[in-house]
Amino acid sequence: MPALDLTPKRRTNADLVFDGVYGQIVSLQLLPGAKISETEIAERYGVSRQPVREAFNRLDGLQLLQIQPQRATQVRRFSRSGIAAARYIRLALELEIARSAIAAWSEEAAAGFDANLDAQADAVGRGDRAAFHALDEAFHARIADVADKRFAFEMVLQKKAQVDRICVLSLKDAAGMRCLVEDHRRISGCLRSGDAAGCDAALRLHLSRIEDTIARIHRDYPDYFED
Repeated sequence: MPALDLTPKRRTNADLVFDGVYGQIVSLQLLPGAKISETEIAERYGVSRQPVREAFNRLDGLQLLQIQPQRATQVRRFSRSGIAAARYIRLALELEIARSAIAAWSEEAAAGFDANLDAQADAVGRGDRAAFHALDEAFHARIADVADKRFAFEMVLQKKAQVDRICVLSLKDAAGMRCLVEDHRRISGCLRSGDAAGCDAALRLHLSRIEDTIARIHRDYPDYFED
């Protein structure tokens, strides 16, 4: 699972712990409400507790861990209000990013989208959810790169972290992944043709597809939620 900080730099022990625990939380290897110990994580990664504490604080800032004084640290449960706020901010950012990408579009950019979409279809064919999830993120990052708005996409990633665990639950079947690939093809086509209104509508539909999943997961797994 890729780290949220996209700037190349020397990786610290805290970065490595952050990446590892972040990946476990988002992939649901660590379920909402699960207890997690600084000591156990330090032993697993062969580091002192200081970088683990730093990584935990970063994860707490992303609303993925809940650090409580004198009590065990827990994987934060889903928050419907938090997810709604994150989705609202993400949509606003991605709509603006897409408009900028249309203004900056070039045929050179188109080739990169085609390669990404082909790789997405291949991941669906293999049933590789992890690969598809990474390619999905890369698709949206590519739009920001074309727009020269990478800073805005880093903000999207910070908000997206709260929704990624629900996204993993929504990708359990090939039909769901194929639907998202078709959304991506539609978005790419609108970018290519300069159809700002069509791109706006396609993005809104794409980012709304998780609503039914949130309702279903809340119904089936109420203990995963804090509100």
